[in-house]
Amino acid sequence: MKISAIKLALLNVEMHHAIKTPIGVIAAARNVVVKIETDSGLYGWGETSPMSAITSDTQESSYALGQDLARLLVGKDALAMEDNLAVLRRYSGRATSMICAFDMAMYDLAAKQAGMPLYQFLGGQRRPLETDHTIGHQDSVQETVAMAKRLVAEGFSTIKLKTGRADLIDVEHVAAVREAVGETIKLRIDCNQGWDYPMTMANLHYLEKLDIEYLEQPLPAWDVDGFAQLRANTRMPICADESVFNHIDALRLIKADAVDFLNIKLVKSGGINTALKINSIAEASGVRCMIGCFGESRLGLSAAAHVACARPNIQFIDLDSALHYCADPVKGGLEYVANEGGKIVLPDGVGHGAEFIESELDRAITIN
Repeated sequence: MKISAIKLALLNVEMHHAIKTPIGVIAAARNVVVKIETDSGLYGWGETSPMSAITSDTQESSYALGQDLARLLVGKDALAMEDNLAVLRRYSGRATSMICAFDMAMYDLAAKQAGMPLYQFLGGQRRPLETDHTIGHQDSVQETVAMAKRLVAEGFSTIKLKTGRADLIDVEHVAAVREAVGETIKLRIDCNQGWDYPMTMANLHYLEKLDIEYLEQPLPAWDVDGFAQLRANTRMPICADESVFNHIDALRLIKADAVDFLNIKLVKSGGINTALKINSIAEASGVRCMIGCFGESRLGLSAAAHVACARPNIQFIDLDSALHYCADPVKGGLEYVANEGGKIVLPDGVGHGAEFIESELDRAITIN
């Protein structure tokens, strides 16, 4: 099965509310889409959602790189994923987030060729999944609490709060949410590198009393020693996100006793192939994983959900980005169960089960 053509396009979707974080504001999805076509008539879809503050690239740079990568793949065996990905990695260097779209499309194709849903192709089985819902920085504690109450009313049992603000501002927000939602709702906090070590310890003095499930990425991505010191001096589990792009990063963090959990994101890892390697390193070390997202549509989230079903060590689910979309450009794919909070249902059928409505895409180009 040879790759006969590759289509690239842009996906631009506004979000209901801007999500404010210490590293920027996400007000819209600015993604790049790939469709790999083959001489057998089968095709696979993938996408990436670059976030420049983390991935060091943008929609435009990814779109340009994607055209070069497509030219490297046309004519190759669509099922030779290891060889194909090696070619893309050699060309891309550190710009790995665009590889995610190609990787995802190739796995979609391979699972379709095998006649299996992607989770089964990866050796897993369907299991219940439930995502958290993220609340960004709000201007007031009252706004944060109001949003948390709305999510609980919608059935969400887990809320992620963006933190990482200066001094002890976040303590007031998190404490107010805990009081408002009660003890049965799980709370996670994500700093997006917003604190240094002293600031983290100052906040933890208060946050440790609020039954927080884990603290995600409090320190700069490079500060492995700081993570290790922090983990040795707090009872709260520590999760790394921006510090882990690939299995090499995972090994470094685990060897340093720096983390309790790892956050896998397909865009960071360059797709499913490396994501599975991260999980294998973590699982072998007794470290559980979560799977997260940037601004992916339901298509990218569908692929991530299949990966979670395939690997039971991925126990925390943060696949809520499409819930923020003002419009849905995807047919098929995962569904959020209405009135049941973050419950996710994967579709029947082969591959990851999702396709883009091509009329919703911009600046489509075909490489053949």
